[in-house]
Amino acid sequence: MPVKPVPDGYHTVTPYLVVKGVADLLPFLEKAFGAEVKECLRRPDGSVMHAEARIGDSVVMMGEASERHPPRPGILYLYVPDTDALYRRAMAAGAVSIMEPADQFYGDRNAGVEDPCGNQWWIGTRVEDLTSEEVARRAAQQGK
Repeated sequence: MPVKPVPDGYHTVTPYLVVKGVADLLPFLEKAFGAEVKECLRRPDGSVMHAEARIGDSVVMMGEASERHPPRPGILYLYVPDTDALYRRAMAAGAVSIMEPADQFYGDRNAGVEDPCGNQWWIGTRVEDLTSEEVARRAAQQGK
């Protein structure tokens, strides 16, 4: 049987975070977002060389920053059934609030938090199905 170019359980695009403190990020992801750590490969010094965490139906890969690979915190958008509940859960896990939950002109209710490594996580729930034209009209009304 031929090898699949995209492994089972992965998507074509998979985020990869390079941060200082992956060992601290993993428990945060578990507590804040219900992540399941799939893999955690450590270097001889105990730092995390590579880790993978499943959040919902997606995998986020991460590795410890080094001189060769400097930190590159990212911004990720999570679609979830309840923005408010996940925002509260993330805050209880130690996140820093960027934006409290609020309805947005583009049809999502969203909020933003920052994790201990400086990554931003935007949490969204679709509350209105809008056409591109309606989003553009609303954006124009708000001066966006």
